[in-house]
Amino acid sequence: MNKASSFRIALVFFIFCFLYFAILLNLFFIQIIHQQFYLNIGKSQYAATCAIEQPRAVILDRSGQFLTLNKESIAAFILPRHIEDRQKLISFLRDYFLAALERLHEHENAHFLYVKRRLNQQEIDLIVSSGIADIKFLREPSRYYPLSCAGALVGVTDIDNKGLFGIELFFNKQLAGQPSVAFLEKDARSGHFYFERQTKDEGCFAEQIQLTIDSDLQFFAQEELQETVQKYDAKEGMVIIMEPHTGDILAMVQTPCFDPNNNAEFSLEYTKNKVIADAYELGSVFKVFAALAALEEGVVEADELIDCTNKETAYVQGRKINTVKSSVRGVIPFTQVIAVSNNIGIALVAQRLGPILYNHYIRLGFGQKTGVALPGEAKGFVNEPSSWSKQSIFSLSYGYEISATLLQLARAFSIIANDGCDVVPHIILNEAVAPCKRLYKHETIEIIRSILEETTVRGTAKKAAIKGYCIMSKTGTANMLRNGQYDPTKNMYTCAGIIEKDSYQRVIVTCVKEAAKPNLYASTVAAPLLERIARRMLIHDKIL
Repeated sequence: MNKASSFRIALVFFIFCFLYFAILLNLFFIQIIHQQFYLNIGKSQYAATCAIEQPRAVILDRSGQFLTLNKESIAAFILPRHIEDRQKLISFLRDYFLAALERLHEHENAHFLYVKRRLNQQEIDLIVSSGIADIKFLREPSRYYPLSCAGALVGVTDIDNKGLFGIELFFNKQLAGQPSVAFLEKDARSGHFYFERQTKDEGCFAEQIQLTIDSDLQFFAQEELQETVQKYDAKEGMVIIMEPHTGDILAMVQTPCFDPNNNAEFSLEYTKNKVIADAYELGSVFKVFAALAALEEGVVEADELIDCTNKETAYVQGRKINTVKSSVRGVIPFTQVIAVSNNIGIALVAQRLGPILYNHYIRLGFGQKTGVALPGEAKGFVNEPSSWSKQSIFSLSYGYEISATLLQLARAFSIIANDGCDVVPHIILNEAVAPCKRLYKHETIEIIRSILEETTVRGTAKKAAIKGYCIMSKTGTANMLRNGQYDPTKNMYTCAGIIEKDSYQRVIVTCVKEAAKPNLYASTVAAPLLERIARRMLIHDKIL
C-alpha cells in the first residue's frame, strides 16, 4: 500500500471520527443541554389544555323566583382568510351589517371575525335566507331577565356574559365561578384526543345569589310609581320598601327604567340605581330627625308651646325663615310643629341644639354609605359645623344643606321603627344581622312615633292614611338647585312612612322628581303614592 492510499484511508477514518464525535456532541446538546426545549416541542404536538367554562349562576328573589335565567344566544361570524364568494359577502354586509364590513376591511387577514353577536330572530332569518355559506353561526351563553323592572338593581351582563352593573357586577366573580383547566393528550398527526383527560385546575363552582327582594312587591311598586310619574308629568321617581328589623330591602324601583333584555336600546342614564346612587336635599321630611335630636337632648318637650308667629315669614336671630301658607300657625305644641310642617317652629327649636344636630344626623347614617352590597352607592352630604353660615342650623332643621339617598332615608325611618336600634340595610338574603345597637332612648322613639302618627292623621301626610292600620309618616317638598339658585318650579316630593299592625312593620319611602304640573306638594303627590303601594303590599302580605 503506497503512501497516497494510506493517506486517503487515514483521511476518511478521521472524517468519520469527526462526524461521529459531531453526532455525539449534537446528541449531547439535544438530550442534555436542550432537553427541556425539545420536550416542550414534543408535548405541544400531542398535549393540550382546555378551559371548561361553567354556566353562570342564577340570581333569585327571596321566595326563590328567578331574577335571571341562562339562555343560548346566536352569533354570526366569518373566517376572513377562507372566504369563498367575497363579492356576494361584501354586498350583503354593506346592506345589512355595515359595521361588520368596516371591521372586515380593517382585519382582512384575521382568522376569525364576528358579524354580530346576540342576533334577534329577524336577523337570523335574514342571514339564513341569504344563502351565504361564508357566514356561519355560533351558539353563546347569555342572560334573560324575567323581572324587567329590577333592571337597575339586578344589572345585566355584557356581550361576553360578564356583569356590567348592579348585582351582576358586584358579585360577578361568584356568579361566573372559575373555569376548570383540563390536560388532554392527542394524536400529533390527526389531532384526535385519545388519552384520558386529567384536570390541572379544579377552578370553583359558580354560586347562586338570593336577594331580599320580593318580585311581587317590586312589580306593583313599579306599576304605582309609573302611574304617578305619568299623572304629574314628572321627570322621574323612586320607591324603596324595607323590613326594619332585619334591614332587608324588599323592593327598590325607579322610573324611567329600561328593558334589560334589549341591551341595544336602553339608555345608560337609566342603568344607574338612583335609590342608592343619587343624593338629594329632601326638605321637610328631615324635621322628623331634627325633632328626634331635640327630644333626645332634652332641649324641648313634646307638649311645649312654640310660637310660630302666625306668619308665613319670620326672622330668627336676624335670618329670614319662610313657611308654606298651609302650615302657618300661632302658638302650638311642638308635636304640632312637625305635624303641620312649620319651618319657623322647627328653626326656633333647632337653634337650641346648635352643632349637636350635626352629630345626630351622622348617628342616623347620613353623610356616609350604608355598606349595602351594591355598586355605586353615594354617601350623601351633611354640612359640617366648621362650614356653617348663620343660616345653616335653620336650613339643616328643615332638610337643606343635607343631601341623602332614599336608602339612607329608609334606614333612618327603620331606626325609628326598630325602637331606636341601628339598622343595617341588606340586599342579600339571610346575611348576618348585627347585634342591636341602641341609638335612641325608648321614650324618645315613642314620642316621635306619636308625632308621625299625628302627622298622618291630622297633618301633611293625611293622604297616606289607611283605615285600620297604624301609618306613621312625614312628607317633604324641596326646591332643587339650578345654577346655584333654588328653583321653586323644580321640586323633590318625598314621603317616608312606617306601616304597622301588631308585630308587622314595613318602611316605605316614595319620591317623585320635577313634576311639570304647578302648585304641587309632597302631600298631594308622594303621600298618595305611598298609600297605594302600602295598600297593595298589605293585601300581598295578607295583613288584614
